[in-house]
Amino acid sequence: MEIDTGMMASVAQDGFFAALAALGFSCAANPPVRAMLGAAVLGAVGHALRFTLVEEMDVNLPMATFLASLAIGLFGALSAKLLRCPAELFSFPALLPMIPGMYAYKTVLALMRFMLNEDASVPVLEGFIIDIFRNGLTTLFVTFSLVVGAAVPLMLFRKVNYTRRHSC
Repeated sequence: MEIDTGMMASVAQDGFFAALAALGFSCAANPPVRAMLGAAVLGAVGHALRFTLVEEMDVNLPMATFLASLAIGLFGALSAKLLRCPAELFSFPALLPMIPGMYAYKTVLALMRFMLNEDASVPVLEGFIIDIFRNGLTTLFVTFSLVVGAAVPLMLFRKVNYTRRHSC
């Protein structure tokens, strides 16, 4: 089996920028440095996993997002025990780079174009409606996948997450 260095570089780049974003989002909660580093690592792993699933394995975006957020949740529960901090401190910032902002933007843009082009022909308006539903449903399903994928491990390992022995 031959290793595609271009793909590996793309995955590494994707993970790096997701780690930076997760680190930035983590700073908002003012956690200890170990939790910020955990968020960066989880963000990189989760986003790189989603990128690989979508680009290499042809998994659809909502399913890839669900699997990546599930991995973030599971590794977050494990990290909570190792780093003695609540899992939410690094799981939630790690999920934020995967929010489907571009799809939400395209939904609102198509909605505005539909509303402002009253004199457009029916095929043009139908195209706007298709864009509204396609991008809106993608936004909805990806967001739902993020929530469910992250919540399942947090609920399964609730003892790890909600104990008083955390030193954060």
